[in-house]
Amino acid sequence: MSLPPFAPIPPATVRISLGPEEWEACLDAWLTLSEMALRVTVSEINSITGIDGSLSTYLVSFYSEISDLKQSDATLRNAKTVSILKVNFRLVKRIWIESDAVPPSLLSFDVLSKFCHAHTRVPDLPVTQQLLSELWKRRSSAFTLVLQKQKDAMILSLDSKNTDSVMKPLTQLAPLMHMSFDISAFFMTGSDFIDSLNSAYDRSPIDDQRKAISMIVYLGLLSLVKTEPPTLSLLSDHLYSLKSSAEKSPGSLLLADVISNSQLVSKVRQSLSGRAPDRLSKLLDSLDTYRTPSLTRPKKRKRRAASRAKGKQKQQQPDAALHMHRMSLVTQIQDLFPDLGSGFVLKLLDEYNDDVEQATAHLLEDSLPPHLASLDRTEQAPVHDNDWQTEVDHLAPKPTPPLTASFVPERRNVFDDDELDQLQLGTSRLHIGKQDRNEDAEQQPNKAAILSALAAFDSDDDERDDTYDVEDVGGTVDNAHPDGEPGPAARISQEENDMALFTAYKSSPELFGRTFDVRRGQARQALKAETGMTDEAIEGWAIMLQRDPKRLKRLEAQTGAFDGRQTELASTSYRESPGGTETEDSDAPQGSRGGFHGRGRGRGGRGRGRGGNVAGESNDPATAQAQRRKEANKSSRANHNRRDQRARKMARGGFPG
Repeated sequence: MSLPPFAPIPPATVRISLGPEEWEACLDAWLTLSEMALRVTVSEINSITGIDGSLSTYLVSFYSEISDLKQSDATLRNAKTVSILKVNFRLVKRIWIESDAVPPSLLSFDVLSKFCHAHTRVPDLPVTQQLLSELWKRRSSAFTLVLQKQKDAMILSLDSKNTDSVMKPLTQLAPLMHMSFDISAFFMTGSDFIDSLNSAYDRSPIDDQRKAISMIVYLGLLSLVKTEPPTLSLLSDHLYSLKSSAEKSPGSLLLADVISNSQLVSKVRQSLSGRAPDRLSKLLDSLDTYRTPSLTRPKKRKRRAASRAKGKQKQQQPDAALHMHRMSLVTQIQDLFPDLGSGFVLKLLDEYNDDVEQATAHLLEDSLPPHLASLDRTEQAPVHDNDWQTEVDHLAPKPTPPLTASFVPERRNVFDDDELDQLQLGTSRLHIGKQDRNEDAEQQPNKAAILSALAAFDSDDDERDDTYDVEDVGGTVDNAHPDGEPGPAARISQEENDMALFTAYKSSPELFGRTFDVRRGQARQALKAETGMTDEAIEGWAIMLQRDPKRLKRLEAQTGAFDGRQTELASTSYRESPGGTETEDSDAPQGSRGGFHGRGRGRGGRGRGRGGNVAGESNDPATAQAQRRKEANKSSRANHNRRDQRARKMARGGFPG
């Protein structure tokens, strides 16, 4: 049994002239014939889709009228049209994939664009992209001929001075590039097309044309990372070409427009997910500088599905409240069927007890009950937004009620429900004014202990408290880090740490700073390794050293320039002067005349007349007297116990390491 021929979809002027019943009959006939065409064999499909076949003519007319549908035309905006659209998608898929020869009319650039425009809805998007990808693999030879011819024509129009004729081809190309990454990558292959777009953008004075050109560039560049495998080298070349053009001529704003009004950089990075070459990564980082707020276009707000009629009469109140959980269910169904009104969806949910899956299944199978199938599917829910004046009009006058006890604030505190609040406190424990001084001796404070403690405390004692020093505690010191991690074991004593820290402090005080750079410096790391202390302990040691002058002097004395050898002292033994006028008590060096003025006052040159020499002749009475005088006055010259004093000094200072 052969199928009857298909009649093409009439234009809008003819559709409007038909009556509602006649137009419904035409839609039923097209839907029935399309469903019958899906059941025939491939050979019968080839017979009715020839060059002059009725099916191909019908499909071309259907997608042409759907894409050019005006807002005021409601003939193709109903549920039957949606069903026809789904059946026609399956018909086109069967012709493109299963048929031996595809009619040229179904592979024309205009029909491909209108087909993609008709199936741009979110539910149809992945299916349409998959169909075009499979078509590109199977019919690439015939496909590329059509696209190359259109690409050459568009390049000529873009390069001409009159760019008005290129607006329509760009508008038709956008749905194709959005649906098929292979088609988009085909147009971006080579530099001639994008160079023509760049030059046309600079010459175009109309904002709509610039917007269309920037959208084509965005879709083309993004498709280069979406194809398998991604053509990253071509993407880098195009971006570098646009960047070079923007740097050479400051008036070239195509790259700035694409970066400012699209998410090209973020989507490319997201698609590559860290697998981008170094050249492309650096190039993407530099593109952020071309973002220009003045070129940013305002985003269009989403329009409501149906505008509310505005009148001067009072607003009608809804019969029942519409809860938010039901609105979420309505939104789920409207995402799949955007032509359905919220009122019809609510009735559908009432029929199937708010089961979204069951309602969706009946809508897809077109198996709704007769009482639902006969309803208007564009009916909206009676949801109204009451303004402030409407609420005032419906507010009935009522007297202001007095404040009741429940509205009086209740104050509570910590003494609630105690013995005094519950009147259980004995009267012996209550008093008015000051308490009686005649209290028990046990309750009186030990004033003698307090006074003795105050007397032992000396407020003027500024001596450092070394009670908890490491050497005096007799235990262990917690060397843990402030964050709780175990610190390094103390391998050296505190005295050695003080010497190392003080040496570093005298050479470079900035080493004890608290900045990030100082803490990460090599000098600080070496000091930490030497002392086994944390950053906080080293910095705290410097702070405490500045606050303790006595400790500073003690460390300075310990780290003085002492190399373990006795400082050379001048000889204090007697040396006879050349003139023979010096006594044994004179400190004047040998060869001096008159002695040392001041220290040998009363002795020597200005002596009291007492002569004698301890190194003179032994039988000389003056020599014996001088020796006795020297022994008697030896303690006043600080010559005694010199060896003991030196040993004590060495023990206090220590030898250098």
